Amino acid sequence: MKPITPYLTFYGNAKEAASYYERIFDLKNEGMMKYSDGDFPTPPEANDLLLHCHLSNGNFDLMLADSHTAGEAGSTNVALMIGCETEEEIQRLYDELLTDGSATMELQDTFWGAKYAKVVDKYGYTWDLNYQKAQN
Repeated sequence: MKPITPYLTFYGNAKEAASYYERIFDLKNEGMMKYSDGDFPTPPEANDLLLHCHLSNGNFDLMLADSHTAGEAGSTNVALMIGCETEEEIQRLYDELLTDGSATMELQDTFWGAKYAKVVDKYGYTWDLNYQKAQN
């Protein structure tokens, strides 16, 4: 089985979110298509919306798109877990995601030997950040 890739759905602001996640997670845009690039009928108001976007840095893939039907982005029953490699990385991600977002668990040392936080970003998605400290 290949690694699971999060695929986030937006409602009109996927292009903005793609730029946001590219910057925060240091991802490269591997490809982007608008609904008007597809070969199937869609409502004219969906032409400039993203049909598909793939962001990657080799270790982390993220896909996203706009839905052309009404809805609300974000989810309360799914969190996206990021295993950080350094304390600097977890602090940077925490600070970036907290901008226009909110912490449901502040960045802190935990009983399981990690530094951990839970942040809801400005698009309503929940990110669990975990940096497992070296055991002595």
